[in-house]
Amino acid sequence: MAAARRNPWVPVAGLAALAAWPLVEPALPASLQVGEPLTEVFIYAILALGLNVLTGFTGLLNLGVAAFAAIGAYAYSIATCEVYPFQLGFWPALAVTGAIGALAGFALGAPTLRVRGDYLAIVTLGFGEIVKDVLVNLDAITKGTQGINPLPPPSLLGTPLEARGQYWLYLGFVVATFVGVRALERSRVGRAWISIREDELASRAMGIRPDRAKMLAFATCAALAALSGALLVSRLSSSGEPSNYGFEVSIIALCIVIVGGIGSVRGTLLGAFVMVGMNSIVLVRLTEVLGSGAEGMAAAAPAADAGMLAHAWHFVRTWAHNVLLTPTNWKFLLFGLALVLMMVFRPQGILPPRAVHEDPPQPVPPGSEGVRA
Repeated sequence: MAAARRNPWVPVAGLAALAAWPLVEPALPASLQVGEPLTEVFIYAILALGLNVLTGFTGLLNLGVAAFAAIGAYAYSIATCEVYPFQLGFWPALAVTGAIGALAGFALGAPTLRVRGDYLAIVTLGFGEIVKDVLVNLDAITKGTQGINPLPPPSLLGTPLEARGQYWLYLGFVVATFVGVRALERSRVGRAWISIREDELASRAMGIRPDRAKMLAFATCAALAALSGALLVSRLSSSGEPSNYGFEVSIIALCIVIVGGIGSVRGTLLGAFVMVGMNSIVLVRLTEVLGSGAEGMAAAAPAADAGMLAHAWHFVRTWAHNVLLTPTNWKFLLFGLALVLMMVFRPQGILPPRAVHEDPPQPVPPGSEGVRA
């Protein structure tokens, strides 16, 4: 990580490797063909970058960021699906989705400006559950648990994109989001957000308007989360059911921010590759490897006339395979363990912001080496 800070060519090389991956993937074994899971990593990276604006920069804990993703997913679905009268194209629908997400951020931020800490976390958690229930009960518009489908695939210049084109398009969205959030961090608005996180009273004394800055942070977070939801459903060609945007999605996004480094744009991007990559690539491949023994267990099943002890032993082995040897069943256990270990051994995250590091030692003035405080 330190090398990445000192050498700017390290992230450039990583970006080049990601861009070239679809070209070299066909020559790799099936176990190493991870282009489709990487697209999911890109979507979660955009979601986490939006959450980092609100939680990392401004210090406002949001446990309902999945609600904004759900709003974006259904807004995009309604704007593009052929069963509705709008039938917008991919890019106009994304613009409308971002605007609706920003409005949703304003709607949540306005009544919660004076709420802080744990109370704000409870409010955002309740907001996420309310949005999910509303989407289920408005079945005349949202189709309830059936989902809205089919949706048109992502397109460029009017041409639908295949899997490889979607990969590059979503990678471009991640790069654009990263550059935009990074520019916001260095701007006057970003410095105001960080100032509010450190000391809101002092920020107000310096002429910063915390209410306006918080509203802008809510809107930015919600717009990026809505964009991630729109990209997800566009890739899947269906909005899915509202339960797909539950509390688990918010927790995964928060884990990405914490593990990567709260307030660090580069750390959030790295955290998305670590957390979502472990979930969508490592655990899935590990499950496939461990699942290869299922046929052997089935072949070793006891005959009908076998004793009770043989049947009991077969039951125990089958249970161990289906539960203990299926890593995707205990992925949230791994996420929780990762958070605990990070809080114990590296609470600032894998790649913390520069402000977390100690200031470099100051040079000693000449002739004062022997002076003691």
